[in-house]
Amino acid sequence: VLFRSALHNGEFQVYLQPKYDIFTEKMAGAEALVRWVHPVKGIIPPDEFIPIFEKNGFITELDMYVWDKTCELINEWIREDNKYVPVSVNVSRKDIYRQNLPEVFLNLLKKYHLKQKYLHIEITESAYTEDPEQLIKVVNQLKEAGFTIEMDDFGTGYSSLSHIRELPIDIIKIDRCFVIDLGKDDYAETFVRMVAELADTIGVRMCVEGVEYDEQLQILKDMKKVQYIQGYYYDKPLTEEAFEKKYL
Repeated sequence: VLFRSALHNGEFQVYLQPKYDIFTEKMAGAEALVRWVHPVKGIIPPDEFIPIFEKNGFITELDMYVWDKTCELINEWIREDNKYVPVSVNVSRKDIYRQNLPEVFLNLLKKYHLKQKYLHIEITESAYTEDPEQLIKVVNQLKEAGFTIEMDDFGTGYSSLSHIRELPIDIIKIDRCFVIDLGKDDYAETFVRMVAELADTIGVRMCVEGVEYDEQLQILKDMKKVQYIQGYYYDKPLTEEAFEKKYL
């Protein structure tokens, strides 16, 4: 009840973090992130409430809210400014197994008169370990429906290489835990380079999250295989208003 009233009161807000093209250094898209802006406690970070919502089932309502709000935003940008950037939305581990997931997304696009290219769908690598067959089935359906698929938190799961082979992924996102040590730890650089080479070989684009420093960026640029960067080096997650003012 507390969570539903918080949702009803508009306490959950969609923030947007830009993704930059490493070669042009221009914004190439954004990721929709949810923040709980509590009237007393202020901003509650997602890692504090998402695990709870996954357990109590509220995550489905929250996911639906974020997806709907994101589509509404893109529709506004196109209507008012005749501009848009593709925005990726996260699908929780619980919701990726919904049989009608492609239909849910297609209905949202229809509601807001959007094309598939406007909305990217992000799944986490850890979802694969729970029910690989069902995940492969759903992701294939989403791909057939025309969506761009991104795999988030890559490298933190267990069967990364088989994922790329079995899933029709367009973009791999390397988890920030590997980026923290770039320039300090040879293993981190070797891992990122290996995944970048692999992605390039099979025609999958690569996005690196959590980039904060110039040294990290230069290492990634030198690899010549990483396409997108997300992180505080370019920009933090922004409110809708701040994002529109700065980028549209």
